[in-house]
Amino acid sequence: MIEEIFSKVRGRSPLIHCITNPISINQCANAILSCGGRPIMAEHPGEVEEITATAGALLLNLGNITDARMESMPIAAAAAEKAGIPWVLDAVGAACSSLRRRFIASLLNSGVPSLIKGNYSEIMALWQPDYSSSGVDADGSLKTEFMVKIAAGLASRMGTMVLASGAADIVTDGSKTLLIKNGTPQLGSVTGTGCLLGALCACALSVEQDISAPAAAAALLGISGEAAATDLGPGSFMTGLMDAIYAVSRGGGDSHLKIQEA
Repeated sequence: MIEEIFSKVRGRSPLIHCITNPISINQCANAILSCGGRPIMAEHPGEVEEITATAGALLLNLGNITDARMESMPIAAAAAEKAGIPWVLDAVGAACSSLRRRFIASLLNSGVPSLIKGNYSEIMALWQPDYSSSGVDADGSLKTEFMVKIAAGLASRMGTMVLASGAADIVTDGSKTLLIKNGTPQLGSVTGTGCLLGALCACALSVEQDISAPAAAAALLGISGEAAATDLGPGSFMTGLMDAIYAVSRGGGDSHLKIQEA
């Protein structure tokens, strides 16, 4: 799964347009490069339509939301819809901000994303608008078995795919659901790994548009995290993670897959 999809990414070298946050922009760009894509992180409202039209996929990430990004994102989403380009909506902070939930609702007027991504709390907030949690971290009380039903329900309601990241990553199109159980708690010790996952999803969706794409992206990150785990600390872990994404995307990852159908 991982090797097949990311060999296609390397073969096509797609342009991946990311409108994301400065907290994780470097990690996202380097992850795209590591697995064979070409990142562009343009967010000015005057150029995003033109740039999106030339891309292989679009990522819209709501982390550290600003007026400029709120203006640019609907333009880019509409351009992706017009050109038939897959796009990912990463609902960062949806559980802790009514502004972001309102913006997501308005953004969906531009079209239906190919993938809605978020942690368990963010996906829960999109399913149940009165749900809220503190900060951008997932609520530990939300269990995988419960979130499988929520993610599948949201996918069916929206007519798209959903990736809910957590103790097990849930990928679903509403009828088929996969659980990816690769990963390490150390992925939570550095900022931006959730955003990085969105970038990997956009890369995978540029070459494959079914649930194998986000599943392969989640597995790639999880297996890479396992390979990079270290006692040296978060700085060494992040360096090792980028090296592992490069290596695992080029082969050997499938033998470490922990995946099952829910």
